[in-house]
Amino acid sequence: MEHKVKPLYIVVGVVIAVLMIGGAALLTSRGGAATSASSSPTSSAPSAAPSPDDATGGASEETPGADGEQEQGQEGQEQSQEELLLSIPKRNPDDSAAIGDVDAPVVITEWFDYRCPFCSAFNEETLPQLQRYVDEGKVRIEFRDFAVFGPDSEYAAVAARAAGKQGKQIEFMDALFAKLPNKGHPPVDEAIVTDVAQSVGVPDMAKFKQDLGSEELRNAVLAQSYEAQQFGLSSVPAFLVHTQFISGAQPAEVFKQTIDAELAKAES
Repeated sequence: MEHKVKPLYIVVGVVIAVLMIGGAALLTSRGGAATSASSSPTSSAPSAAPSPDDATGGASEETPGADGEQEQGQEGQEQSQEELLLSIPKRNPDDSAAIGDVDAPVVITEWFDYRCPFCSAFNEETLPQLQRYVDEGKVRIEFRDFAVFGPDSEYAAVAARAAGKQGKQIEFMDALFAKLPNKGHPPVDEAIVTDVAQSVGVPDMAKFKQDLGSEELRNAVLAQSYEAQQFGLSSVPAFLVHTQFISGAQPAEVFKQTIDAELAKAES
């Protein structure tokens, strides 16, 4: 399987635009983002004419060339882009949809849909292989809703948030992924989410069922899904590993290699 690990400039053009315009509608292809982000400013200053000292090899004040200025511009741009990407993780200690140390050197942000079979496969097969990074305080994982498969996807995300209001969001997420088949886009209804909530020990089931109809929770799901679209994402699962973008449920080794590289960068 091809490793779809993309450098920061693939998505950063979209991120920059989002941050600049404050969330206005944005329809930018990844190809356009890459082109925009990879262009570099060049100096508009005229080149200095050679002096007599230059011609004879004597000492003179050196004027930086266009290549040097372009290289400096690229370095500055990449640093700015990296800072923007590093601002995407919330690092909110009260986030019920996150695991790991809030101060971990590397944060993985995952955008997902509960009815996505590849999201389910990542949660059940790949995530356990990355758990040691979390346990060692090296990685934090923040899960974000991107409900792309319609009302049932929104409903599932609302149910997870309802469980989260009682401290059981991660447990609910894991259990719902385990319950749903890893093929197609299975339906999610009240019977399913109620069964899952009971299985993970949500303490107040009456409140849970009441929160299933919460407009506040539904709006939070829609807002997070809209944010993902603003970042230029169009499919799930999608991951930002520190400053590297990974598209799709890639093998665990891809994530491990990316995490190790980003840890080395963050700790250098």
